[in-house]
Amino acid sequence: MRTHLYEPGDLAPLIRRGEGLLLAGDEKLLRQLPRGNWIGGTIPYFMSEAGGLVDRRHVFVNELTGGLRCNGIRRYGADEIARVYTDLLPSDVGFMIAPAWSRVHLSFALHAPNYEHFAARPLAGWIAGTHLAELKTGTPRVFDGTSGEALDDQAVVMQVSLPRGKVAELDVLNIFHQGGGPTISFPSSGFSATAVEIDGRRRNLAEYIDEVGLDTRLPLVADCCGASVNVSFLGVDPVKAEVRFYGPVFADIPYRHARPVADYVSAFLSSLPPDLGESLVFSCNCVLNYLHSGLEGRKTGDIVGPITFGEIAYQLLNQTMVYLVVEDAHG
Repeated sequence: MRTHLYEPGDLAPLIRRGEGLLLAGDEKLLRQLPRGNWIGGTIPYFMSEAGGLVDRRHVFVNELTGGLRCNGIRRYGADEIARVYTDLLPSDVGFMIAPAWSRVHLSFALHAPNYEHFAARPLAGWIAGTHLAELKTGTPRVFDGTSGEALDDQAVVMQVSLPRGKVAELDVLNIFHQGGGPTISFPSSGFSATAVEIDGRRRNLAEYIDEVGLDTRLPLVADCCGASVNVSFLGVDPVKAEVRFYGPVFADIPYRHARPVADYVSAFLSSLPPDLGESLVFSCNCVLNYLHSGLEGRKTGDIVGPITFGEIAYQLLNQTMVYLVVEDAHG
C-alpha cells in the first residue's frame, strides 16, 4: 500500500502518469492540481505514517496498487445515486466520495441498502468534510479530476477493474458494541430526532441525554444480524430539544448506547487482522475516532488514510475504520 502526503507541486507528475488516484486535502490544494484520473474530497485530517494529524499544506494520496486500473469516473446526484451498483461491472470495485450534508449524501445514507444490486460489488469510500472548527461556515466538496471541477451537490465514483485472478474484500473494523443500557427506538428514519421510545416509553431524546449525562462521544449501536452498526452524535440542541447525528437512524430498529472503550489504539490493534501487508489497497477512519479517542500523534499500526466525516463500506457507516484488500482468488 503506497500512500503519502504530497505538496501539490510534487503531486502533478504523479497525476500525469495517468494512474488512478484517490486524493484528500484542503480545497485550495485540490483546486491547484492538473486534470487526470483522480477523484478527491476535502478534509484536513489524516492517519499518516507518523500518526494522526491535521495538515492543510499537503494532499493525501492513495495510489491504486496491485494491478488495479481506473476504467472510468462518474458523477451522481441525489436522483442518480441509486444506479451506483448497477453501473459497476461484475469485476469492478467502486470508490466513492460524497460531500457531507449534500442531498446525495443524505439519499445514499438513507436508501443504499435498497438499491438494485446492493453489495453485489465492493463499494468503498468516504464522506468529504471540513475542519471541525468550520462546521457552520465551511462547505465540503468533492472533485472530479477529469475536469478539475469542485462539486458540493454530487458524489464522484471511480470505477476500478481488478486484475485477472484477483478478488477484492471490503471489511469494517468497529470496536464499539452495545452497552447494557435501555433500548432507544426512533419513530422515523433520518439525521435528527426529538421524541423517541426508551425501553418502550416515549421521551424527548435531548432531555434524556441531559438527564442521565449520556456520553455523546460514544455512538448509538444497532445489532444488525450480529454486526454492530454505529450512529454517531453530531450535536444536541437544547433550545430545539433536538439531537442531530452524523449518519441516519432507522425507524423501528432498537439501538443502545455503546459501552466505553478504555484505549482505542489497543482495541483497534487487537482487532486488526495480522499481515495485511501489500494486499491492503485502501483505508479510511472516522474523524470522531480521531477526536474522541486521542489519535493525534498516535499510529494505528501500519494503517494510513484520510480521517473523514463518514465511511463507506457498501453503505454509510460512522465511527469505524473501513479497509479494502485485494488478494489471489481461491478455487
